[in-house]
Amino acid sequence: MLELQHLFKSFRSIPAVQDVSFKVARGEIVGFLGPNGAGKSTTVKIMTGMLRPNEGRVLFEGRDIRDDMVGFRAAIGYVPEEAHLYTYLSGLEYLQLIGRLRGLPERVIEAKATRLLKLLQLESWQYSPISSYSKGMRQRVLIAAALLHDPKLLIFDEPLSGLDVVSARLFKDLLEILAAQGKAILYISHVLEVVEQVCQRVIVIAKGKVLADARPSDLTRLMSLPNLESVFAQLIEQQDTTVLAQQIVEVMQSPYA
Repeated sequence: MLELQHLFKSFRSIPAVQDVSFKVARGEIVGFLGPNGAGKSTTVKIMTGMLRPNEGRVLFEGRDIRDDMVGFRAAIGYVPEEAHLYTYLSGLEYLQLIGRLRGLPERVIEAKATRLLKLLQLESWQYSPISSYSKGMRQRVLIAAALLHDPKLLIFDEPLSGLDVVSARLFKDLLEILAAQGKAILYISHVLEVVEQVCQRVIVIAKGKVLADARPSDLTRLMSLPNLESVFAQLIEQQDTTVLAQQIVEVMQSPYA
C-alpha cells in the first residue's frame, strides 16, 4: 500500500535521509525505530507530504502521492509525536474541525465524534477547552482525530505518550483489530517491548540509513540476542549505558568542578 523508493533528503548539504526504501502492506503493523537524530522524523514528514525529498518518491497504492495530495491525505490518519492542538477548542470542536477538513458530512462528524469521545473516556470533557486536558487526554483526542475518517493508512508516532495503563492496553488491542481489517500501520516508538509485541516487521534506521528490515523474532535469532532492545542497541552501536550511568554518578559525587 505504502512504498518509499530511494529517498534522499539533506539540509544545508548535511544528509538527513540516505537511500531509504521500504514498504508497508495492507494488514501489516510495521515498527519504525531509530535513535534521536536518526532521520525518522524527516522520513515521516516526507511520507506524509510535509517535506519534499531531494531524490526518490513515495507511492500510495502504486501512485506517487504528489499526483494527488488531497486524495492521499484523505486516506491517511496521523498521530504526530508532538500534540499540536488548537487548545482554545473543546475536544468535540476539534474533532468537528478535523471531520470538516476531511470532507465528512456534518451528521456523520457529529455521530462519530461524540461516540469516539465517549469510548475514549472523554465524554464528560467534550465541551471543555483542550487547554484544560491532561497530556493523556490530549493524546486520546489525537488518536480519535486520526481514526475519525476511517483511513486506509495509519501513522502513529509515539502514540502511547501520556496514556495510562488501561488506555495503552486499549490502543494495542485497537491496532490488532485495525490490521486484521486490512489497514496499513506504521508504528514509531522508543518503547521497544511494545514494538516487539505488536509489530510483524521492524525497520531500524540510524544516521539516515536503513540498517535492518525484518521480523523482531528473526532479528533476535540471527543476532543471538535475547530481545529487540539488545538488537537495537547493537545495530546502532549504542554506548554501554551501564558504564555511562556510572560515569554520571562519578561526576555527581566528585568534589571537583
